[in-house]
Amino acid sequence: MSNADELLVDVAAIVESEQSNQMSLTVVTGGAVITGRLAPEAVWRQRVSEILRDSDHLGPFAGVFTAGETRDRPARGEPPTHLHFHVARILQGSMGIPETGGMYRVAIKDVSGWTVGDFSYSDS
Repeated sequence: MSNADELLVDVAAIVESEQSNQMSLTVVTGGAVITGRLAPEAVWRQRVSEILRDSDHLGPFAGVFTAGETRDRPARGEPPTHLHFHVARILQGSMGIPETGGMYRVAIKDVSGWTVGDFSYSDS
């Protein structure tokens, strides 16, 4: 999608304003279906940094997510350019990867389809 969906930008702006952290969303981007809950970028960056810091092998990357928090972010009053998912999964057949949920950043302009809510699978 060459132009970002204005309705999706509005949803992201509400999440970024930290008015709510309960918005579940499912998007199609680059042929993948990602489902999960949106978080404000600052919260997402902090959580990714914490996860990396706790890793013996990935710890050195933790600072990248918090050191330049203002770099590449829209200025105050500018619409968000990315969706920040946490507890998210890429849907693959009848399962979600990773099973426990992951952290994904998706450019809004790359979303070709979306719906409110997330999908989960059960064995029944």
